[in-house]
Amino acid sequence: MFYIKQRDFFKESFDSTIMDEFFFEVVEITQSVWDGILFGSTYALIGIGFTLIFGAMGKLNMAYAGAAIAGAYVGLAVSMFFDAPIILVFAVSALVSTLMGYIVYQTCFRFIPTHNHLAALMASVGGLFLIDEVIVLATRGSPMNFPGLFEDAYFEIGPFGIRGDLLFVFFIGIVSTVVLLYVLFKTRLGMATRAVAQQDVAAQLCGINIHRTNSITFSIAGLLGGIAGAMTAAAVGVLSPVMTLPLTIKGLIVTVIGGLGSIPGAIIAGLFVGAFENFFLYIRGIDERDMYVVALLFIFLVFRPNGIFSKTITRD
Repeated sequence: MFYIKQRDFFKESFDSTIMDEFFFEVVEITQSVWDGILFGSTYALIGIGFTLIFGAMGKLNMAYAGAAIAGAYVGLAVSMFFDAPIILVFAVSALVSTLMGYIVYQTCFRFIPTHNHLAALMASVGGLFLIDEVIVLATRGSPMNFPGLFEDAYFEIGPFGIRGDLLFVFFIGIVSTVVLLYVLFKTRLGMATRAVAQQDVAAQLCGINIHRTNSITFSIAGLLGGIAGAMTAAAVGVLSPVMTLPLTIKGLIVTVIGGLGSIPGAIIAGLFVGAFENFFLYIRGIDERDMYVVALLFIFLVFRPNGIFSKTITRD
């Protein structure tokens, strides 16, 4: 009888330990996915920028993320030399990236024939390499600490927690997206942008200046990119030249998964990719994380090439 009771006691203790470990794993995975969703707002903004440009011209701007990181570096320089608050750092990053977006359009897209997509693509790739090399030259390729906001804030909800800096990043992403949607659908500028995206010849006959509209579209995309670049650096705590290529790839992945030309798709895909990335970061580690994200892109290209949403902005 004593042996049976002792065996039952050890069995109950073993079962309790297993349940505790299982609960801990569930909490940790859920926490990782939630953090990924919050951080995914940066990917959503980058994806929206790619989507805006593709919707307006039917072309991909490969220099986009490079301009975003360049803007973040200028914002960081302002912080270092003038001890500027983080809000001003974000503002400077956004303004510089806005200017960079305009310059990229004027140099890589405006004077290339509309039908020559390959030339525009290669020109923007060259722009990406040029921006990246300038950043490497200016920083000597060394990573630099980037100021954050609400770094010490941590909100507990039961067994889960919310990092203050990620919540701030998510909030900035939501506000930026809402403002963009208002501009696109409630202003004359947004109407002109959508008209050029749907049928540029008809828009030109209606008196819309196509080059001016495209310049503004690239500038708006640059603005979003600057905010996303600063958000990424603030969430990670570091700004490095090696961030340019991964941010470009993640932006393209979000754009393809969401559906080329679909802004809602870019938003959902950005949050999804952030969660997916963090999930595999937890279970497989940082060395294999990006491999699974690229595998996700491959799966979508094979089985759902139009992305989550069909293309909502077409160009006849």
